[in-house]
Amino acid sequence: MRLLIAEDDALLGAGLRAALGKWGFTVTWVRHGGAALDVLESEQFLAMVLDIGLPDMSGLDVLRKVRAQGNKLPILILTARDTTHDKVTSLDCGADDYLVKTTDMEELVARLRALIRRSGRGGGMLTVGPLSLDLDTRVLSLHGEPVNVSKREFDVLRVLMEGAGRVLTRAQLEQSLYGWNRSVDSNAVEVHIHNLRSKIGASILKTVRGVGYTIARDEA
Repeated sequence: MRLLIAEDDALLGAGLRAALGKWGFTVTWVRHGGAALDVLESEQFLAMVLDIGLPDMSGLDVLRKVRAQGNKLPILILTARDTTHDKVTSLDCGADDYLVKTTDMEELVARLRALIRRSGRGGGMLTVGPLSLDLDTRVLSLHGEPVNVSKREFDVLRVLMEGAGRVLTRAQLEQSLYGWNRSVDSNAVEVHIHNLRSKIGASILKTVRGVGYTIARDEA
């Protein structure tokens, strides 16, 4: 998964590139807004992480130029600025998500995967134990046999499989599926989980009582 990072801080930029690389991203890192615009003209990415305080131009100016060109690339603002005004301005300029730099890496990765997933840009095959998801055809297989699931059920399972081995809360699943700024029916996730467990088995999709849901990495 190719990712573009525009961040002028050398230590943070190098750290993000190394950490995101371990999570399966192929990262191109630039330190100037102009360089980011140049790279976007010639290369394709699944998402972009953009700092506001770049040395040659504001990250918001970069964002405006990208959107003015009709580029719908998912863009996550990652900045030290934590005021509501900065967040609202970034979203109004076309950002898809906004995080302050105190966030942990797991949350950043989860947000990026959610943006990529909602944009429809991700593809390939995702396999965990007996489960396989064809992300291009949106077909679920269990032990090699196709299983009929709804669009939302497929999306819930994808989030859980991407985070295999971790317990995901209902709020985390809602965030990944719907985004932070959309209202969701209070029991929507539980309904999808219930339907999935009836189709793939409760031994595969487990409920951790009082915490959330998980699929084990080595589930067989």
